[in-house]
Amino acid sequence: MSGVIITLLLPFLGTALGAACVFFMNRAMNDGLERALAGFAAGVMTAASVWSLLIPSMDQSAAMGRLAFIPALTGFAAGIVFLFLLDKITPHLHALAKSPEGPRSRISRTAMLIFAVTLHNIPEGMAVGVVVAAMLNGSGGISFEAALALALGIAIQNFPEGAIISMPLRAEGNSKPKSFIFGTLSGIVEPIAALLTILLTGFITGMLPYLLAFAAGAMIYVVVEELLPEASRDEKTDICTIGFAIGFALMMVLDVALA
Repeated sequence: MSGVIITLLLPFLGTALGAACVFFMNRAMNDGLERALAGFAAGVMTAASVWSLLIPSMDQSAAMGRLAFIPALTGFAAGIVFLFLLDKITPHLHALAKSPEGPRSRISRTAMLIFAVTLHNIPEGMAVGVVVAAMLNGSGGISFEAALALALGIAIQNFPEGAIISMPLRAEGNSKPKSFIFGTLSGIVEPIAALLTILLTGFITGMLPYLLAFAAGAMIYVVVEELLPEASRDEKTDICTIGFAIGFALMMVLDVALA
């Protein structure tokens, strides 16, 4: 049980450690570094969506034969739609954006920055939760090592994300401790989403293949709608591409080596 708890908390720990960078960095993060880190996060999330979520989803539906893709396709599409709707109904401001997205709101820029990262973290928490649920359920051949690999990969990419959120909060005029606390709290949604996903799989049998793909769709939405456009804006794509390749390769290695 302690291993499960560690797995669920790893992504949150990554965010907290990244947010702590605000105490050691006096200036805003270098633009090139931000682009590389965003590309890196996109690479990790893309690889995790394929190896840790979509492939296991289809493996668990192997009894359906040539139609084994149906749960994966259905869940993937539902995950895309879910994040699309959240993106439209929640006022938020991405760290590298000049204007907020979603409905008009009078809430502060600080709150909208936190909302943006929270939206980003929901599918990551769900991904860890559904893989842990599959491991506890003993279905689909998902081992503890595979669940740990996914959580570790997300934790690694959450480290730079924690810095990317805490530094803009500091630039908005917040104190270093306040920026750290808000940056850290933006990641608390991950273990919460993971626990809710585990509970959901316990109540609804046969949902694991769909939920695995759902988490994949939600993460891919974040990659395509947020991370890649921000990292490759102004046609400066080289550093984003390198970061993406490194992140993708790292997550692929972790998933295979630790499984």
